[in-house]
Amino acid sequence: MSERIAFIGGGNMASAIIGGLIKQGVSPQNIDVVEPSEEARQQLSDSFGITAQAQANPSLATASLVVWAIKPQAFKDAAVAAGPFTGNALHLSVAAGIPTDSMAAWLGTQRVVRAMPNTPALIGKGISGLFARAGASAEDRAQVERVMANTGEFLWLDTEDKLDVVTALSGSGPAYVFYFMEAMTMAGTEMGLSREQAEHLAVATFAGASDLAQTSADSPQVLRQRVTSKGGTTFAAISSMEDNDVRALFIDAMYAARERAKKLGAEFGTA
Repeated sequence: MSERIAFIGGGNMASAIIGGLIKQGVSPQNIDVVEPSEEARQQLSDSFGITAQAQANPSLATASLVVWAIKPQAFKDAAVAAGPFTGNALHLSVAAGIPTDSMAAWLGTQRVVRAMPNTPALIGKGISGLFARAGASAEDRAQVERVMANTGEFLWLDTEDKLDVVTALSGSGPAYVFYFMEAMTMAGTEMGLSREQAEHLAVATFAGASDLAQTSADSPQVLRQRVTSKGGTTFAAISSMEDNDVRALFIDAMYAARERAKKLGAEFGTA
């Protein structure tokens, strides 16, 4: 990949993608970054040898792809600043909530793709939902795939509203896993294990169960049923969760995440 790629924002997600690109053979000299934070610019220099800029400038005009890796609150102002230099580029956004209609209006182009990644992208094991506007060509989509493949898996969505569902499910999903790990660790500690022992068991259990679910032809429901013998210890635990409506409460939590994604779009994504 010899094209110049520009990043608006140089935080964790940008760094994950940049790290993958460099491993793929992209030269740091072909990567531009606009990042207001001096600390983040120094981190990019230390990690990748990239000299990031504090603000948008005409050098962005050489980029064939611009990756928007900023908070939704900052998107409009950043687009207004960078847009005059990036009209010929393909634009890929990993910002939550900001609709492509607004991006297209702010940036003056229909070549816009949205992605919703998650934090395991930092180690190349993420999964992203992707949506492309009609103005993005097949080659544009292929270029996005080459970039996002560095962060893990991806899947294309046929309508943009489904990205809010992806946000609620996999975008926020790692936090749900960590939340349950915390609870399992706390319970294990209360019942007599050391914190290190309990945390090790919790993390390894999630890792193993995830690998089993990925490699098995059976659904998670079937896999759960196989370890839930009636009258056994797992049955007691699952029954307690069902009696306390844990499943329903968890589903409600995901709906809350989706609604927040919608509100972010309405609040910060109106062109």
